[in-house]
Amino acid sequence: MPSKTLIPGENQPVSGDNLQISVQLSPTEYSGLEVDISAFLLTANGKVRGDSDMVFYGQPSSDHGAVILSNRRTGHALFLLDLTKLDPAIEKIAFTATIHKNKQTFSAFKSLTVSVQAVSAENTLEAVLPTTGMLESALILGEVYRRQGQWKFRSVGQGFTGGLKTLAEFYGVEISDAPEKVSVSFTPMPAAYPTAPTTLNLDKSRPVVSLDKNAQGFGEIKINLHWRQPTSNPQKTGLLGGLFSTKSSAVDLNIGCLYELYNGKTGAIQTLNHPIGSFEQEPYILLKANDQTGASIKNQWLHLNKQHWSKFKRLLIFAYIQEGSPNWAAIEAALTIEVEGETPLQIQLLEGSRVSNVCAIVLLENQADGLMVTRQARYFSGHKAMNKYYQWGLTVEGWR
Repeated sequence: MPSKTLIPGENQPVSGDNLQISVQLSPTEYSGLEVDISAFLLTANGKVRGDSDMVFYGQPSSDHGAVILSNRRTGHALFLLDLTKLDPAIEKIAFTATIHKNKQTFSAFKSLTVSVQAVSAENTLEAVLPTTGMLESALILGEVYRRQGQWKFRSVGQGFTGGLKTLAEFYGVEISDAPEKVSVSFTPMPAAYPTAPTTLNLDKSRPVVSLDKNAQGFGEIKINLHWRQPTSNPQKTGLLGGLFSTKSSAVDLNIGCLYELYNGKTGAIQTLNHPIGSFEQEPYILLKANDQTGASIKNQWLHLNKQHWSKFKRLLIFAYIQEGSPNWAAIEAALTIEVEGETPLQIQLLEGSRVSNVCAIVLLENQADGLMVTRQARYFSGHKAMNKYYQWGLTVEGWR
């Protein structure tokens, strides 16, 4: 039995410098499929420095034997880590799985489990990654990473639909396929904050992600709400057209947040009869770019001042339909959270009823060692019901 089971997004410190990382697929064999399990040694910018920072079937050991693929068989791989042998420039080791030639997706497997055990300890961390409905053929399974001198393991489960090529390019490696072999060549990448080719979706199977602080706290935090306008119904014409014509289906969607600071101050930020916040003064949150048409891909933003993150206690991000029918599925709304240096997080809003104008999307909580991001996706008939449910204790004129 594992001492601790992690869901995707959770992290836990590891003890000792010698670790065993085991990856197990179930079923171990699937007709016609070959799954390659690899490790990437990454610097602070999230990229490899060259070919020697890859460990896979064709190169089972990194420089100095810091990471070794010691056992590889169908549906299973075992890595041995000696963290004392790692180059100081390496801050993260990512473990991945790819289906050869994209012949299937990981939904073909019942489960995928990553186990982490320190050689000097009996306790085991175990991450069971959900595969039901998974459409990707490449996965980041988990990461061993260093934060403020402490090594930790994070369960990830992030997928890439492009298979090995997309995954490798994400880490700064160029993959070219030949009929009889796969050649790997290193392509230098800029050291600036990388843009991930995909997002990490928070859903019912993966509702929580924990992001770690570095010595300076977090980088810039931006929260974006975007949606599509539903297709308008044609207007009826003729003698009775004005009486029975269908109303416009245009939707006025808005982003907002409830905030609580550690000094006890609470409040709300939204465009409806409320201040849009302040970036330099309390509450250090600013609402930008109000585009009510939804015509652009990115239209409404909340910006959090990273210099004052330590003053935040919790934030509840919500969306509300000010005008138009509350048909959430039709407008395909989604919220994206961008934290500098991290994979963007996304939450889709598809489940609300036609009487629910407000959706509490995600809760951000400032914890001692990081930022806890918890999907909510709870729908309410109005702001008052949401305020009561989360016990924020606000009395706001204009809320219903």
